[in-house]
Amino acid sequence: MRYEGDIYRPPSEAYSLLLQVTIGCSHNKCTFCSMFKDKRFRVRNVSEVIEDLEDARRSYSRVERIFLCDGDALCLANSKLAVILDKIRELFPECLRVNVYGNAKDVLHKTPEELKELHEKGVQMIYLGAESGDPKVLEAIHKGVDPEELIEAVQKVEASGIQTSVTFISGLAGKAGWRDHAIESGKMISRMNASYVALLTLMLDPRAPIYDQIQKGQLELLSPEEVIAETYLLLENANPSKTCVFRSNHASNYLSLKGNLPEDKEVMLAKLKRAMEDSGMLKDERFRML
Repeated sequence: MRYEGDIYRPPSEAYSLLLQVTIGCSHNKCTFCSMFKDKRFRVRNVSEVIEDLEDARRSYSRVERIFLCDGDALCLANSKLAVILDKIRELFPECLRVNVYGNAKDVLHKTPEELKELHEKGVQMIYLGAESGDPKVLEAIHKGVDPEELIEAVQKVEASGIQTSVTFISGLAGKAGWRDHAIESGKMISRMNASYVALLTLMLDPRAPIYDQIQKGQLELLSPEEVIAETYLLLENANPSKTCVFRSNHASNYLSLKGNLPEDKEVMLAKLKRAMEDSGMLKDERFRML
């Protein structure tokens, strides 16, 4: 297997074979993200990807999960993705799922039929970063899409049979905009009806443009207690019409939450309320990480 630069994957892909299909991220402008700032985006030659799959087959006796890297392998045309997915099925008949990072623009550029084709060829989940439901926040972080595009993209993927895991980031709006960020993110969760929603908490990396904004006082970070209040408000406004697995148990989070929306909403709200009254429940800053 050949890899270029640092490789990133979702926590739930810890035991997956990581296959680098693109190098870097085609957007690569989000101010909070430093993952691909040291890479120039390009699509790998499909023949190289096939060679890596053949090498992996020789190296591993059993591969049940494969994750397509880097930032948005979904930007590949279906004609290329189909070749890769067919080769995975040929070489790894035991493989149960192929998952991928994607962004809303990638999804919206594909037809419903193309998404269904990817599902039929083994794609089970697309990880998609929404970050916020507030249009002001999305513009500030240079996300490149608006709330309606994000909602449409998630609904389009879910309709194809592929599940979505959508990420939001606590603290992204700072002290000035946390209420709108929380309310609009909750409303977005209600409308998009994703299979999974993950809530992370903003962490600082000097390589990310948002770090300079914070250093200059243009964005004021929330305290841990304010992050919990923001999460409470987000959940209050999150009312999906189908079951959504909600997780806020990333290493960056101050408080671990696990449950399904809407079924476990009141239980999670009660835990948040207890944490607002007892800050001893919150993770110490020393133990938070990306």
